[in-house]
Amino acid sequence: MTSPTSTPNGTPAKSSGVTPLELGKFGAWFNPVYEDAVRVRFVAEAEALGYTTAWLGMGRRSMADFKLIEQALDATTTIIVATAIVNVWTNDATSVGGSYQRIAAKYPNRFLLGVGIGHPESIAVYRSPIDTLASYLDILDGCGVPRERRVLASLGPRALRLAAERAAGTHPYLVVPGFTHHAREILGPEALLAPEHKVVVNTDADKARAIGRAFVEKPYLKLSNYVNNLLRHGFTSDDVHGGGSDRLIDALVLHGDTEQISAGLSAHLDAGANHVSVQVLVAPGEDPMPGYRTLARVLV
Repeated sequence: MTSPTSTPNGTPAKSSGVTPLELGKFGAWFNPVYEDAVRVRFVAEAEALGYTTAWLGMGRRSMADFKLIEQALDATTTIIVATAIVNVWTNDATSVGGSYQRIAAKYPNRFLLGVGIGHPESIAVYRSPIDTLASYLDILDGCGVPRERRVLASLGPRALRLAAERAAGTHPYLVVPGFTHHAREILGPEALLAPEHKVVVNTDADKARAIGRAFVEKPYLKLSNYVNNLLRHGFTSDDVHGGGSDRLIDALVLHGDTEQISAGLSAHLDAGANHVSVQVLVAPGEDPMPGYRTLARVLV
């Protein structure tokens, strides 16, 4: 990925001159359901397996000190660690900017700051999402956070355009390759497009769908931003109700053997993504790392 020289609307894009990070084609995405110490161990193993980027899900938590990020970087030597995603409502922008500078100085070229607006169902003060996010980026600018080292969680057209104009690009969650194609058209050719995609490493379709459906139904099919985006990209109201149709679950949570899963993930690359972050889903209480080990044979 090269640094953008112009935005999709033709206006000049501001660049700090910082070289964008090379994330590699596939990364590992670790859910906050796991304790921080466990995820630090996951990141270390992901690096040993050959994954070049680890995404740490944050949810709504307040974590502006980025202690988890620092611990993950302390435990590794080369892997890039990214936040997915810092919620702008629960994390003070000035504190985030200061923490970014501390970690970037200690670990140059290994930290990617992902920020996002969250969901109206989970944030009582949710309002004016694009204006709020733009104001947050203004503060990060003032703290010296380079646009090349931050990404936005973007689904709608306005948020995607903001990601192209004010960040390295976007890290969309719960999307399919059809969305990726659409997003690339809005972002333009040079912005980073790094979707997340879920997988169950199991050839038993019924078992895989059961794991995927339990994960997707709550909370994601209860959140309007995600549901509306799915409806914009090929799914119907029937697909998103009742826990999600098999068609929807199969699209959002890939399953099968390694070649089938690899092909499904690679469809994002074919649609215009630079990088795909892979979230391995397992039954409650199980360890996702065997899935990452299996997939590493074909992805890295």
